[in-house]
Amino acid sequence: MKTLADLKKIREKAQEEMKLRGGNTRIKIVVGMGTSGIAMGAREVMKTFLEEIANRNLTDVLVTQTGEKGLSSLEPVVDIIEEGKPKITYGNMTPEKVKKVVVEHIVNGRIVSDYVVATGN
Repeated sequence: MKTLADLKKIREKAQEEMKLRGGNTRIKIVVGMGTSGIAMGAREVMKTFLEEIANRNLTDVLVTQTGEKGLSSLEPVVDIIEEGKPKITYGNMTPEKVKKVVVEHIVNGRIVSDYVVATGN
């Protein structure tokens, strides 16, 4: 059984997460977590995105997941979606590439063209 203090902490954390989800999201990061993506390391890619976003306290960035994207030879695949801009799809992602994408694309607004596999809506 959880103590009252434990339950209060859980509630506060959930409220903060809901505030972030419902807040003003500038960028949405979608990690392909289908079978082929997971087999190629998508879990580590997602974990690294979450850590890098948290470490930089980027509260206007949402990290989420999706299923297969039909690009199994390019997995792990990540979409970066910004309102009013074309969607950028990065492929063959690794935790090291994630760190570069966060710094260059998410923080500084410069697409990392070496990793781009598709653009569009």
